[in-house]
Amino acid sequence: MTLTAITRAVSPAINHCELGFLPRQEIDLSKAVAQHQEYEACLRDLGVGVVSLPPEPDLPDSMFVEDPAVVVDEVAVMTRMGAASRRREAAILAPVLARYRPLRWIKEPGTLEGGDVLRVGSTLYVGLSARTNQAGIDQLSEYLGPFGYWVRPVPVRGCLHLKSACTRLDDRTLLANRDWFDPAAFRGLRIVDVPFDEPHAANVLAIGHTVLVPAVFPRTAAMLERLGWRDHPLDISELMKAEAGLTCSSILLEAGSGIG
Repeated sequence: MTLTAITRAVSPAINHCELGFLPRQEIDLSKAVAQHQEYEACLRDLGVGVVSLPPEPDLPDSMFVEDPAVVVDEVAVMTRMGAASRRREAAILAPVLARYRPLRWIKEPGTLEGGDVLRVGSTLYVGLSARTNQAGIDQLSEYLGPFGYWVRPVPVRGCLHLKSACTRLDDRTLLANRDWFDPAAFRGLRIVDVPFDEPHAANVLAIGHTVLVPAVFPRTAAMLERLGWRDHPLDISELMKAEAGLTCSSILLEAGSGIG
C-alpha cells in the first residue's frame, strides 16, 4: 500500500490564525510558504505521495489539515472543531477524504480536533482539552468501536492539543513532555522525555525510522539519534508562530485501504 499525505498550502490570512497558548507574533508569509513547501518536499523524499491542496484565503488555519478529520483504515471521521472559526474547514476537506474513506461526522454538542487524537496501534488516545470535549470523544468511540478500535480520553493541561504534549515514535514508544498530560494513561508504553529546556519539542513526525524534528530543538534531535532513530531537522519557525507542529500539517493514510 502507498502512504499518502494530504496537505494544504498556507493561507494568505495566516496572521489571523487562532492562538491558544502563544502570544501573537507577525508571521512572514513568504517564509511560511517556503517552509511548508520544504515540509512537503521532505515527505516526497521519504517516499510519501503528497496530495497538495490549494490555499483557502478565508480560513487562516486551514493549512492544519490534521484538525478537521480523524482517519483510520476504514473511515474518516470529520470533526466539529472546538475553535468555532475553524468549523468550515471540515466541510471543505470532506470531498477530498471521501475519495479515500467513507465519512462520519461529529455532531453538536461534541467537539473534537484531530490534534488531540494520537493513534498507537488499535488504540486512539484522545486529549480532553480546550478544543475537544467528552461528547466528541464518545461519538468518536461509537464510530470506531465497531472496527475494533479502543478510544481512551487523556486530560491535557498547559498546551493546545494532546499531540503538543506527546507523539508516537513507533507502536511501543512515545516522545513526550509529561508535564502536560497524565502519563498513567499510557501505561505499558515506553515514554521518551524531551529535554527539560525544549518543552515544546514533543510534536515530531515519525515516518518509518526517520523522525522529522523542528530545527529549533537540536537536543531532542540528538537524543533521538542516540536512541536509534534517524532525525531530519526542518525549519518551521514561522509556522510555529501559528502554534504549528509537524503532525498538524498533513493527514497520513494508506491510500490502498478504505474505499479507494
